[in-house]
Amino acid sequence: MDIAHQQVVTLYGQQLRLRVCGLCIKNERILMINHLGVVKGGDFWCPPGGGLQFGESVIEGLTREFLEETHTDIEVGEMLFVNEFLAPPLHAIELFFKVNILNGEVSKGVDPEMTKQIIDDIRWMTFEEIKALPAENVHRIFSRCHQLSDLLTTKRFIY
Repeated sequence: MDIAHQQVVTLYGQQLRLRVCGLCIKNERILMINHLGVVKGGDFWCPPGGGLQFGESVIEGLTREFLEETHTDIEVGEMLFVNEFLAPPLHAIELFFKVNILNGEVSKGVDPEMTKQIIDDIRWMTFEEIKALPAENVHRIFSRCHQLSDLLTTKRFIY
């Protein structure tokens, strides 16, 4: 088992997590982060986000995660959908929101819970670029949609 994956499993495996995630779109491109270790032996591209901390509101958590991962301050917009992320031993319920960047230049941040950093890259990607990646290396919400507008109008629970 690679070190990054082992670290993710040790911290988050065998427990249910509540995560908040933000879809940030600019010029028809989605802000995506490449994490190492979420899937064994490979990259994992997903929108910015992370686990809520005890006593933290959803808005506070999503704002904190964007600042940590992208170095930006955001405005949290409407809730778009709920996703169940189930890739044993990882299990999370994810709340997806539309977000807008208020301040800061997007750059690769850190995941402070990790001793070995798992954030490998950050970039603005077209829907077509995301769909061209291997399905196992991209958050599965993208396999449930055929175009960007589908992602923004889902309004349901995805499982």
